[in-house]
Amino acid sequence: MPRPSRRSSEAATSRASPSAGLEGIVAGRSAVSWVGGETSDLVYRGFDVRELVPGVPYESIVHLLLFGEPPGSDPSPIVTSALAAARTPAPGVLQTVDALPARLPPLEALRTILSALGDGSFGYPPGLEDGYRLIAQSPLLLARHLHRGLGLPPVEPRPELGHVANYLWMLRGREPRERDVAALEAYFDLLADHGMNASTFVLRIVTSTHSDLASAATAALAALKGPLHGGAPSRVVEMLNAIATPDAAERWVRERLARGELLYGFGHRAYKSEDPRGLLLHEVARRVAKPERLALAETVERVGLAALRAAHPGARIFSNVEFYSAVVLEAIGLPPELFTPTFALARTAGWTAHALEQAADNKLIRPDVEYVGPPKGRRWPRPRGRGHAPGARDGA
Repeated sequence: MPRPSRRSSEAATSRASPSAGLEGIVAGRSAVSWVGGETSDLVYRGFDVRELVPGVPYESIVHLLLFGEPPGSDPSPIVTSALAAARTPAPGVLQTVDALPARLPPLEALRTILSALGDGSFGYPPGLEDGYRLIAQSPLLLARHLHRGLGLPPVEPRPELGHVANYLWMLRGREPRERDVAALEAYFDLLADHGMNASTFVLRIVTSTHSDLASAATAALAALKGPLHGGAPSRVVEMLNAIATPDAAERWVRERLARGELLYGFGHRAYKSEDPRGLLLHEVARRVAKPERLALAETVERVGLAALRAAHPGARIFSNVEFYSAVVLEAIGLPPELFTPTFALARTAGWTAHALEQAADNKLIRPDVEYVGPPKGRRWPRPRGRGHAPGARDGA
């Protein structure tokens, strides 16, 4: 059998030009959502999010993402009843969650919670019931872990409350304020899905292997943890706290950029125009944030954009969803360590929709890679002196 030449071997490994970070590569087809990076758009199943937020309950957004059409009435009766029915975790799941170290950070706890949901009852292909359990039980179990860390009994969900209101109720054990529920519901609606983002791509890869939804969501959360995807809002709060006053913003930003450090909450891989979610959350922040905190955030945004654009002439840089997400979540009383877990809870709707879509027309996601190592033909060095050489036979 003839051996391939170095040239033919190299050609076989370079069938297509590689793209760093898969930028510009179309990795699949989806009817769930569309991100218009040049036009400041986010579209769910054909609906511009500006038409949905504020006002549409999260249950109806879930309905739209899962079924492709809006419900007949708000909130979706189908999703509302399905989530209510799914709020009873299996005993084994509760035992796993209660065995977690009481002081385990919320994001690390949620990763184990998602994994624990895959107790054998999830399978392939994923079904709607799997999705309802993921969406309904994740906030309940996270709140249970947080109360246990405080030495308090868990707060049971209330059937008369919606999904977002129940999350606040289970976190705090007191009646959530209407203002807070409306703000968090807008946040959940806007973070429910966002095209082929990093965590969703990971979820679709795992689903394509015929794995279950709980496993795919666990992998997705691992991707969401990174500060370049979902982990930045808490860092925005750290930045605002470090700056403290509007008159300190310009110097702080200038010195940070001079050190080559990132400004969190600015720039987006997909959007080369304003992030529509950020624009809508800015409006929410105007309603719920304290005036002095909002003034600080707006000053930091203005100064940060000016500095970044000066440093990168011609670059189209805008603040992203995480900038005003931080302001809104802080204003309704969530601690920074809950920001990324809350992002994940909102995104469970989109993850479910994408897992169902992937499984319905599945092909294992397995891209090529351009090999840039040494060419074929290297020989393993033979040892000198006594001992067996690789491949030598005993007694030869």
